[in-house]
Amino acid sequence: MSDELGELPGSWSWVTLADVLSEPLVNGRSVKTMDGGFPVLRLTAISGGNIDLGESKEGAWTAEQASPFFVRRGDFLLSRGNGSRGLVGRGGLVGDVGHPVAFPDTMIRVRLTQDVILPSYFRLLWDSPLVRMQVEAKARTTAGIYKVNQAILEAVALPLPPVAEQRRIVETLEEQLSRLDAAERAVARVLRRQVLLAGIVRDHIVRAEGELPEGWARRSLRDVVRRVEAGKSFRCDPQPAADGEWGVIKVSAMTWGEFRQEEQKAVPIGRPIDARHEISAGDILVSRANTPEYVGAPVLVRKTRSRLLLSDKSLRLVPATGVSRDWLITVLSAPLVRRQISAKATGSKDSMRNISQKDLLSVKIPVPPVKTQPLLAEHADEALSGIGGMAREAERALARAAKLRTAILRRAFAGQLVEQDPDDVPAFHLLDRIKAERSAQPRPKRARKATAKPPAQRVADAAAPEPTAAPALAVQQEFEL
Repeated sequence: MSDELGELPGSWSWVTLADVLSEPLVNGRSVKTMDGGFPVLRLTAISGGNIDLGESKEGAWTAEQASPFFVRRGDFLLSRGNGSRGLVGRGGLVGDVGHPVAFPDTMIRVRLTQDVILPSYFRLLWDSPLVRMQVEAKARTTAGIYKVNQAILEAVALPLPPVAEQRRIVETLEEQLSRLDAAERAVARVLRRQVLLAGIVRDHIVRAEGELPEGWARRSLRDVVRRVEAGKSFRCDPQPAADGEWGVIKVSAMTWGEFRQEEQKAVPIGRPIDARHEISAGDILVSRANTPEYVGAPVLVRKTRSRLLLSDKSLRLVPATGVSRDWLITVLSAPLVRRQISAKATGSKDSMRNISQKDLLSVKIPVPPVKTQPLLAEHADEALSGIGGMAREAERALARAAKLRTAILRRAFAGQLVEQDPDDVPAFHLLDRIKAERSAQPRPKRARKATAKPPAQRVADAAAPEPTAAPALAVQQEFEL
């Protein structure tokens, strides 16, 4: 194991998850929703390495039926499946449990031998690049959902330091990561303010509400669009396409106000390609399916460096004659128009939202005179250029913070973050004790299999009728022979 994942300090050991479990892994149970039933967690309870016990629903079962799936302090729950490879297997640590609650079939429960591996150490380790690399490499995809099972998880290799060093690592990591968290929150606040400011500028320029100037008109989108072209569903490989290969864009390519062509999946070589779905410079693309905030988000493709196709979750708008592409993208990005689109989208607030072509084309937008459109779009670009520059700088700061977080976690779990103490009890001593304790435990007796009967006997048993019970008032009669 060390040859594949690297050498560790002398007091550390490589183990698998199976080596440090106090109980076998347990899958949760699928339960339908029922008012007044016993509470069961939602998958959204896994958040930021912790479990939010308030994220639950009432299930169609009793407390007795749910009892094998109760969670307790120190349990670690992780997701069995997700549409994103980067989220499958992510988990959270259970803190204080005020009221009993169970976990669902979308989760797996991990219970650790806590005098060997601290739950707080495991929580940080499980979110590290070392563990994520293993989980994502072994995850299997079915119908676009990445999944892990108990066997995959039990085989995950973990670096195990002495318990005393685990405490020092947790203390140091929490201090350093908390500062990173605070910096990222501050940058995120800046980004939100920039988005708000950009929205105010767009609404003002496009006159999205109130009385329109002379020569302007308020029309449905269908009146200013020549046609709408839908993408196609492809079975794709999760990684981006290599040079010269075809790729299909994800919804995230249209989410951030500018076209991000790196957000794509590769089309397997040999799959038939319809050139009508190819994306070209100058295209206006709209996200047909996305979160409530970004459904219907438009982008203008200014240039492409690879061969990309529309997905079934994207639409291409072809403006009518006399409608400026730059103006159309400006007005569709204005918050007051965006809110119209979001209001027409279908789906629950907790799931992906979808907007149909019919509903999208019914959105009302202000349309200025043809000659004015390019000037207004240029004015919007100038006003937003400074805001966009600040936003890009903030995004670069977030990217640097993510890289720093990764580097800190790599050092921590390679034994390079805190000093080793020669007085610490080496991890392998604790492992030897566990092995000895497990060996001393009596093995559970296996149920004895019934001896197979000869075929003739099986036939006789099958043919023999069951004895009929005598009636309660029957009278026994004796006959002379």
